Amino acid sequence: MDEREQLEKALTALREFVYRLAVEAGEEEGYGERLWEGIRQSGGLLQELAYYYDNGQFLCKYEVAGYTLADILVWQVDHSKLYMDRPEDMNRYRQPRLLLASFDTMLQMERNPQVFAEKMRCETGQDIQ
Repeated sequence: MDEREQLEKALTALREFVYRLAVEAGEEEGYGERLWEGIRQSGGLLQELAYYYDNGQFLCKYEVAGYTLADILVWQVDHSKLYMDRPEDMNRYRQPRLLLASFDTMLQMERNPQVFAEKMRCETGQDIQ
């Protein structure tokens, strides 16, 4: 197998991984497709996804506005605590959903970093002002 075939095989495995996570997260098919296309076009996020696929943890090498995928995941969990009393939102805590949401948020941050950096600084799950 030459290098091009190996690359295609790796990209296919990553695409199927994203699609499978989207199904496990209860998302519609289009969400997985849209997310994969965004990740595929982002060198930093593609590297992060490949590392996560191989190791089950974030590489945290790629940053946008000083934030890594791990920072985004922590912010999401902290921010989601506001919804703990709402049973219909409990699926927010499923690992596939949080993982995909981290990648999705990072894609959005690539386009508009300051809006998300401000949200991450100001919006927390804390009840303090």
